[in-house]
Amino acid sequence: MKNKKINIITLGCSKNLVDSEKLLRQIRSGGFEITHNSEDLSAGTVIINTCGFINDAKEESVDTILKYVRARERGDINNLYVMGCLSERYMDDLKTEIPGVNRYFGVNNMNDILNELGLKYRDDLRYQREISGPGHYAYLKVSEGCDRSCSFCAIPAIRGKCVSRPLEELVSEARYLANAGVKELILIAQDLSYYGTDLYKTHKLPELVTDLLKIESFEWIRLHYLYPASFPMELIPIIRDNPRICRYIDIPVQHISDKMLGLMKRSHNRSKTLSVLHKLREEIPGSVIRTTLIAGHPGETEDDFNELMEFVREFRFDRLGVFAYSHEEDTFSYNNYKDEIPDEVKESRVSAIMNLQQGISAELNEKLAGKVFKVLIDRREGEFFAGRTEYDSPEVDQEVLIPAEYDLKPGNFYQVLITQTTEFDLFGKLA
Repeated sequence: MKNKKINIITLGCSKNLVDSEKLLRQIRSGGFEITHNSEDLSAGTVIINTCGFINDAKEESVDTILKYVRARERGDINNLYVMGCLSERYMDDLKTEIPGVNRYFGVNNMNDILNELGLKYRDDLRYQREISGPGHYAYLKVSEGCDRSCSFCAIPAIRGKCVSRPLEELVSEARYLANAGVKELILIAQDLSYYGTDLYKTHKLPELVTDLLKIESFEWIRLHYLYPASFPMELIPIIRDNPRICRYIDIPVQHISDKMLGLMKRSHNRSKTLSVLHKLREEIPGSVIRTTLIAGHPGETEDDFNELMEFVREFRFDRLGVFAYSHEEDTFSYNNYKDEIPDEVKESRVSAIMNLQQGISAELNEKLAGKVFKVLIDRREGEFFAGRTEYDSPEVDQEVLIPAEYDLKPGNFYQVLITQTTEFDLFGKLA
């Protein structure tokens, strides 16, 4: 290639981001100049790492592909490649409908992409990445795929069954990230609770976390996507007794009605869900619990939805996200249920939950005023520095805003006194 500059555009989740970061490192080793999520069209080659999870994500991916197809037609770029979940899921359709792409790749096709660029995969770089974003936090993907059979989810059809990475491999990659300056390590998987079950025939997350704690430069270790069923209870004292593990439990419950949990083919019922949630609250004092819910799944009646609303009202989650049900191909719901709930009803249910949560968040945040927290500064934004406590994950949770007059440094920790609160943000000054 005459133009040795390559720009990778990453869409979707943090798991996609890890894939892009590893690909970027391999490409740089081949002598290419690389950029990530750049709007600059000076790159000769653009690689789009797509998301194909739900309708909104698919639309964003298609719009991005079309944008760069037009750029290629104008001669602004020479080559356009598409990879990731959308092209894994709709490869043939994309080739037919959007032929202006040089080549489509699915997931787990790094070798093929490198070969297309005239490169060979370098095994000596297997733990290395081009860390994007601020650089003081990074994600560690502990497994690929999922063995669950949730009726609404297409991930197993896209990414396959769960494949856990060997424990020693994860520790080696974590050491690389620590040496690169990462201070907050965020463990991610489609189902973090399941880690190790396929490979070692037993839950290995507690052992993995214990080994990662030995890397002392990680000031925070955060755990994402702990499935309620088969929750590894041995993890509870590890979180409780180690201040470097964030007291932040991300446990997507999706619903609380027994009927709906059955239709969703979840592996937990209302009683089991409440038991796990209350145990976490009781045994890890001061922890925050984050969850996600789905409104409008086929079969959800007003009574089911009211039960969900009452659950949110009573349990008072610290962090909560809610999605309108998306009728996705290659799922049990798509093949067996009619998507009979109108979109306007789904959206009204989403709004009702979020309005309820907004009030809960406002009340919980009010209690934080006057308290001092350890805050990690992520960036400067206008007249404020934006940071987070251990109770908030990047890009999905609330932030602490501190006046720029303090001249703070992104990537550093500070003791911050909370002076003012809103529903979804905190304001503070140096303690």
